[in-house]
Amino acid sequence: MWQGDGMTQIDLRIFTEPQQGASYDDLLAVAKATEDLGFDAFFRSDHYLVMGDGDGLPGPTDAWTTLAGLARETSRIRLGTLVSSATFRHPGVLAIQVAQVDQMSGGRVELGLGAGWFAREHEAYGIPFPEKRFGILEEQLAVITGLWETPVGETFSFSGEHYTLTDSPALPKPAQERVPVIVGGHGPRRTPALAARYASEFNAAFPDPGVLPERFENVRAACLDADRDPDSLVYSAAFVVAVGKDEAEFRRRADAIGREPDEVRRNGLAGTVSEVADKVAAAAEQGATRFYLQVLDLHDLDHLDLIASEVVPQLP
Repeated sequence: MWQGDGMTQIDLRIFTEPQQGASYDDLLAVAKATEDLGFDAFFRSDHYLVMGDGDGLPGPTDAWTTLAGLARETSRIRLGTLVSSATFRHPGVLAIQVAQVDQMSGGRVELGLGAGWFAREHEAYGIPFPEKRFGILEEQLAVITGLWETPVGETFSFSGEHYTLTDSPALPKPAQERVPVIVGGHGPRRTPALAARYASEFNAAFPDPGVLPERFENVRAACLDADRDPDSLVYSAAFVVAVGKDEAEFRRRADAIGREPDEVRRNGLAGTVSEVADKVAAAAEQGATRFYLQVLDLHDLDHLDLIASEVVPQLP
């Protein structure tokens, strides 16, 4: 977390997409750079199939297996998913996995959970992909948080349309008193209501320019409807990042990730150092205090160093 004028606090988190082609060792190198350079957290997507062009070699890595390894090989940074798909794991199993990785990390884990959207990866690996998934997500949030919050020595039961748990011992417990849960999405009502009920953080992923205030206001309104303090949530945003010390370097980085420079400059945290610092500041003025920097070239560790050494000092 970087703090500027005594009032503004901004978290910068590194966010990776390993399904595009990365080994565990690749991810470990990025996570160690994330920690060494002072970033707040290392996050990864939870996908099993490459998207778009590319062969995805050497093949997918499982998100929670990866985070378990990184829990033992890092010491400071937060670790999490943006986001795990509710279609991939039963909620009781996911609650155990996350709690165990939280113990392994000494209490540094966060869970981003979504309904899932990428039908092709489900087809490729034989994972059921129901047409209607929002109810599954809602029940998973209820089950996972319910298991964690059940006092030791008591049991947890749940009866829903999708899941039934009977007299679960609700073990193990995470190391943290409350594992932060991240919910995000584009909907104006149902997703904000879920965030207000279960989440510690609401994330606006890859927002169109200018939409952050409306997205965040929808969540604030849902909190008021749920009798919750809107300021008890963290409001975050995820952007693809491509920064250069000059225009030529920026364009080289945009080309390396297959993005047209003008397009990524318009929609992401992209451009020269001063441009990107200004974009972070503008999004902070719209209510975001945490930024997930989607790093798509995992072999370009100099990119992370440039952000830490040149962009961060220019933040407000």
